[in-house]
Amino acid sequence: MNRIAESELILNPDGSVYHLNLLPEHIADNIIFVGDQNRVPKVAKHFDSIEFETQKREFRTITGTYKGKRFSVISTGIGPDNIDIVVNELDALVNIDLKTRTIKKELKSLNIVRIGTSGSLQADIPVDSFVLARYGLGFDGMLHAYDCEHILEADFEDAYIKHTNYSDRKSRPYCVRNSKKIEEKLLSDKVFVGVTATAGGFYGPQGRILRLAIQDNDLNKKTDSFEFKGERITNLEMETSAIYGLSKLLGHHAVSMNAIIANRANGTFSADPYKAVEKLITYTLDKLSE
Repeated sequence: MNRIAESELILNPDGSVYHLNLLPEHIADNIIFVGDQNRVPKVAKHFDSIEFETQKREFRTITGTYKGKRFSVISTGIGPDNIDIVVNELDALVNIDLKTRTIKKELKSLNIVRIGTSGSLQADIPVDSFVLARYGLGFDGMLHAYDCEHILEADFEDAYIKHTNYSDRKSRPYCVRNSKKIEEKLLSDKVFVGVTATAGGFYGPQGRILRLAIQDNDLNKKTDSFEFKGERITNLEMETSAIYGLSKLLGHHAVSMNAIIANRANGTFSADPYKAVEKLITYTLDKLSE
């Protein structure tokens, strides 16, 4: 067996993975991702019991049970770079023997659901609604560091690049499908389904202009009007495609659920975004526990 070097998989003195500060027994097979560390207890307050809690940097974890099912809720922080840390370290916890530093013969699949906030790109998807991402479309480029061609939706990518005349100086957009298994559990008539786009930043990469000019002033409009085999790009945020890509490569199941708190198409913002997120939390936990 090939031993993974200390420089490649960094552990804390207590044997926990470096950034998440977790040992294998600390996490459930069912994982809820939130971006904001302050949202972790807002999810965990619904648990019937709590067995473990820790935090290091922006990565906060609470593990407990909800309706008899064990869950861990983890804050990822913002952006695909943080997702790279979180998903790889979670996978290491379940699929690498941390004592021998070797990959286990029998691999485990985690169920990962992101509960996040997002801005709608479509006028008919209003604030305070829920969007389930059937696909993640990544503009960030992070996944291209991995051998990933076999999991990508190349036809979708090619059509989007052509439709938007996407700059070849930018990283090629990549598209990954979610876990059909978890999607089926989360679907209802309360949920819009579409494509969630993932940007590598909040301002220019999402078309916001303050003092800096952006490369393509019309990219958001071209993105709004894009459709491929009935799928529209419904919303824009900073994590989903990275979660989908790494999860699929590592054999985990992932779905991203978004509370729409802003509508970029008509310039509206939720009157109570906290209420919208709270409703999405309870909806998601209940569906996953059925």
